[in-house]
Amino acid sequence: MGSQGGFGQSKEFLDLIKSIGEARSKSEEERIVLREIETLKARLSSPNTSKYKLKEYLIRLLYVEMLGHDASFGYIHAVKMTHDENLLLKRTGYLAVTLFLNEDHDLIILIVNTIQKDLKSDNYLVVSAALNAVCRLINEETIPAVLPQVVELLNHQKEAVRKKAVMALHRFHLKAPGSVSHLVSNFRKKLCDNDPGVMGASLCPLYDLIANDADSYKDLTVSFVSILKQVAERRLPKSYDYHQMPAPFIQIKLLKILGVLCSGDKKASEQMYTIVGEIMRKCDTASNIGNAILYECICCISSSVPNPKLLEAAANAVSNFLRSDSHNLKYLGIDALSRLIKISPEIAEQHQLAVIDCLEDPDDSLKRKTFELLYKMTKSSNVEVIVDRMIEYLINMSDSHYKTEIASRCVELAEQFAPSNQWFILTMNKVFEHAGDLVDIKVAHNLMRLIAEGFGEDDDAADTQLRSSAVESYLRIMGEPKLPSAFLQVICWVLGEYGTADGKYSASYITGKLADIAEAHSTDDTVKAYAVSALMKVYAFEIASGRAVEILPECQSLIEATLASHSTDLQQRAYELQAVLTLNAAAVKNILTTDSTHDDVEVDRDLSFLNGHVQKSLVNGARSYIPESERSGAINVKIHEERELSSGYGGLRFEAYELPKPPPLSVPQAVSDGELIPVPEQQQASSYVSDMQLPSSPLPFQPDGVSPELKLRLDGVQRKWGRPTYASPSPS
Repeated sequence: MGSQGGFGQSKEFLDLIKSIGEARSKSEEERIVLREIETLKARLSSPNTSKYKLKEYLIRLLYVEMLGHDASFGYIHAVKMTHDENLLLKRTGYLAVTLFLNEDHDLIILIVNTIQKDLKSDNYLVVSAALNAVCRLINEETIPAVLPQVVELLNHQKEAVRKKAVMALHRFHLKAPGSVSHLVSNFRKKLCDNDPGVMGASLCPLYDLIANDADSYKDLTVSFVSILKQVAERRLPKSYDYHQMPAPFIQIKLLKILGVLCSGDKKASEQMYTIVGEIMRKCDTASNIGNAILYECICCISSSVPNPKLLEAAANAVSNFLRSDSHNLKYLGIDALSRLIKISPEIAEQHQLAVIDCLEDPDDSLKRKTFELLYKMTKSSNVEVIVDRMIEYLINMSDSHYKTEIASRCVELAEQFAPSNQWFILTMNKVFEHAGDLVDIKVAHNLMRLIAEGFGEDDDAADTQLRSSAVESYLRIMGEPKLPSAFLQVICWVLGEYGTADGKYSASYITGKLADIAEAHSTDDTVKAYAVSALMKVYAFEIASGRAVEILPECQSLIEATLASHSTDLQQRAYELQAVLTLNAAAVKNILTTDSTHDDVEVDRDLSFLNGHVQKSLVNGARSYIPESERSGAINVKIHEERELSSGYGGLRFEAYELPKPPPLSVPQAVSDGELIPVPEQQQASSYVSDMQLPSSPLPFQPDGVSPELKLRLDGVQRKWGRPTYASPSPS
């Protein structure tokens, strides 16, 4: 196998690692790994392989799988190694199976018995290795097989075993809460364990339990505050310190738990104010772990009942985060500020400029987080600045999914906080222009409705100015390439309704622009339909005003092409346009009134305008309408049926069919074995015709001479199936 290299491994293994590291291409690496796979297959299949060589081969298999290749041919050897009595080999086997297998693998059933045995071992290292496998491989079905042993290990003399037992029980709770619901009290007990590691391990399951049902654990608030105070005062061994911070990960988990327990609870919040304030003062902001604890303190404060002093300290910490040169700290500051403004919105005003400066950062994650915060900070006084920055970011964005989200937020903010309708229209134009078809069509309909309704007041001059500015902006935007379909629909509708309203633009100019839109988007039937309807409105307004209609050649071509379209909708619009052109001014005024788009339409749900027609039809002999309530159900159908019969109407009959009458029983006649019995036609028909008279007595059997064609002679023929019977004697 070669001489030994460093770390107790063979030189062959070290050469493998070196050759892969020096590979100059992916294909070269593939060749090396495939060659190694073939070598391992041959070595593992050899019956003379020693256990220690097998240990190295398993490690090499792990390396093969790390490089993305399949090593399933060696899984069974890892399972076998978990049965070994040698501690080093057993732990190597457990390491391999936890990395090779998952909880649903077929080989799991082969190691459950080994795990059960090792959980009862006197060697705590063996027990620890088995608990590691339990946390990775035991699924919902095999939990009952190892649960009793894991519960016993909660009281093991070794703290490392107790810690791993708590972790295993936590995993059982995550996989199948019902299987350990009667054991959750053990987590409370382990919170008071003498070893800080066991206590810290119990915080994870307790956090999950408290997140689901905080009221059941309110009594532990004092205990959590006491533990946090001891940790902050450095009463834990120095081995738990990290970058000179006392047990920072335990502090973070305790702060998370207190944030849940103190939410909406003034009494619980008051208990943790002092210790959280002390931790914030002692945090070392020069290290990442110190900033992490500071961030968790801010999150805890934002979840609890507000305290003025703590809010001020949290605001100062957020300010330091936002002024930092680190992208990560800025991100923390943005996220922390988004939490604080939920309980104190005025804090956002102090940091508004710092937040907007984050939009200039090249980090996309920070930009997105900043936009989420700006969305929450928006109000009437700052909506113009924030929406303009969002649109600027929208223009340079390539991610269509996030682009859709930003566009929808721009629309939502503009609809909710728009300082004026004119600003809203201009903003929507920008969103449509740059977001394309990602904008919901409902936004286009809302924009049309807003332009039609105006300011909602009696100021007609302001409404006219609004519509005129919309027409001018759309005529200017029409020249832009690749406008989305929804935006083109809005443009056609506005030009048709208000293109000639103020007299600034002639009908020929507007209709020419509409024809250009239809020609440029000849494959979009929806845009063409809007364009044809807009042409009809412009021509109708001209006819109603008493002016002569001038149809441009391109408009005439559009109408003719639409008349021959495969779309029935386009054809109908074109025929309606032709019909309007033949009407006089009075008729046009009645069917298309000026500026009536926003008028409320009263819907006559009872169709009372048809009452006269209904009465006339009844007089002429038509049937009366049957309400649906009388048509539903068998009883109502029967009532309707009786009414029809009483009125002499011969319509559909709803009664059930009569059951067929059974044929009469007849006395069987003794016949010879080789004959067929003729059945009278009357007897055949009796089972189908119910009203036919049946004979009072069975018909007599016809003799052989009457119907010779119905006799089947089987004389001398050997029977192949059935019981033997007497055959007629052969003729002499």
